[in-house]
This record gives sequence, structure tokens and C-alpha cells, in this order.
Amino acid sequence: MSIGQEIKQSFKQGSLHTKLIYVNIGVFLAVSIVNVIMLISGNRDYFSLLEWLQVPSYLPHLISTPWTLVTYMFTHENLFHILFNLLALYWFGQIFLRFFTQKQLLSTYLWGGLAGGILFVLAFNAIPLFVEMKYLSVMIGASASIMAITFAAATYAPNHTIYLLFFGEVRLKYIALVYLIIDLISIAGTNAGGHIAHLGGALAGYLIALKLKQNSTTNLGLGWVEGIFNVFSSERNKMKVVHKRNMSDMEYNATKVKRESNINDILDKINKTGYESLTKEEREELFKLGNKN
Repeated sequence: MSIGQEIKQSFKQGSLHTKLIYVNIGVFLAVSIVNVIMLISGNRDYFSLLEWLQVPSYLPHLISTPWTLVTYMFTHENLFHILFNLLALYWFGQIFLRFFTQKQLLSTYLWGGLAGGILFVLAFNAIPLFVEMKYLSVMIGASASIMAITFAAATYAPNHTIYLLFFGEVRLKYIALVYLIIDLISIAGTNAGGHIAHLGGALAGYLIALKLKQNSTTNLGLGWVEGIFNVFSSERNKMKVVHKRNMSDMEYNATKVKRESNINDILDKINKTGYESLTKEEREELFKLGNKN
């Protein structure tokens, strides 16, 4: 199997969390490759794919490229930017998934990015300090979306502890608070737009957690997005064959009850000892259940 086939298979079989990471990497590679090709062509004013993906704060430009409110949250320009963001996405995404589902992770990512982009545009068109910068100010990066994921988890389970090198065990609410303070005091710096967007993402994550506390099964209004991420899924590209079962109704119901009991036992184990304590067989059973939802 070639490297390309292995990557394609990994994307098909991966969770929505994994696919988010892959999409960010794919967009980064596309932007980088296009920039290199245009640069070595000798054109000083070369075309940049970023112009079609980054969100502008100047309203006439935004109106002509409205899709950038979505594409910007998957776009990075340099290696350190994407490396830091994807590490944070993986880490906080894993914490988020201890309490919520893959679909809710995807929805939180998108709502956080939208909130961050909208607050960025509003700030640069309404706050006198930034108004003069709006004509040239643009933004890219997944950090507002990651802030939403972080704050959703911290709001839902503020006393959940994680281990940090040099600090030991730290409660999630304190990590979120440190991020919030850093963004607030950094608005006076050179990347004001980015830090304002972080605050928008944090607010979205907070509101999402409050909603999930009321109804933990809600899809947050963006359930349709999962279809876009699964468009290349092998399960959706194959004809589904349904075989008539040979067991009696009594046997079928008994099997169903046993399966549901196993799932409840797995969920109780996650609540008590965390996802990492699950065996390989228990994780596979939970994964099969998630694919049926």
C-alpha cells in the first residue's frame, strides 16, 4: 500500500477529531505548495491561496468572500503556527471527548471559529483603536476554535485535573483562566485581532457547555457538517446489504439487551476511571456504537 493510500485509508477510518487535524494539515500543505510554485515561477507579485482563505476585517472584502469566515479556521501559514495549534487541538480535543461526543467536538470547533471571526470583524469596525487597521487586517488559524473546545470542557468539568510538566496536577478551570488572562492583556500587542478572536471562541465554548449541561445529547445545530467530513468515507461509498436474521425475536431481543448492558458498563467505567482505562475490546465496542449514531 502506498503512502497516499495509507493516508486516505486513515482519513476514512479516523474519527471526526482525527479528520479535523487532517483537514488543517491538508490546507496548510496546499497553501505552502501553491506559494512555492508561484514564487519559483519568478513572479514577485505571485498569487497566494491565502487571499481566498483568510478572513478580512474590511466589510466590503468580507461580503465578496463570505466563505472565509469558515476557511480561515482551517488555515495556517507557517510550520510553528500549525504545529502549536494542532498539538493544542489534539490535547484539548482528547479532554473534550471525555465528556462529549465526536459530533459535538466538530460543532464546537466550528461555532468557536465563527464566533472568533465575527468578533474580530466587529472589533475592527467598531473600536476606534482598530478602525484604521481594518483595511489591511486579516486573520487565519484554528486557535479561536481550540479556545472554544478548551472553555467548553473547562466550563462543563472545571475541577477535572490534568498533569502538566513542572506543575503537576492542575485543574482545567485554571488552565482556561490563564489563557483568558493572556489574551486580555495581549490585545494591546501586535496581534490584537487574533487575541480578540480567542475571546470570541472562549465565549462560544462557555455558552456551548451551558447548553450541553441542559441537554448532553444535542448536536449543537451543526449535525449536517458531519456529512461533509464523511463524504469520502468508505461506508458511504459502498452499497449496503441487509441480511435477514436467522434468530428468533426472543433471541434477538436478548442479544440487544446484553449489548446495551455492555455499553452502559463501559460508560460507567469511563465516568469512574476515564477513557484510558478501557480495554481494546471495550474501545472497539464503543467505536461501533458511535458509528451507529
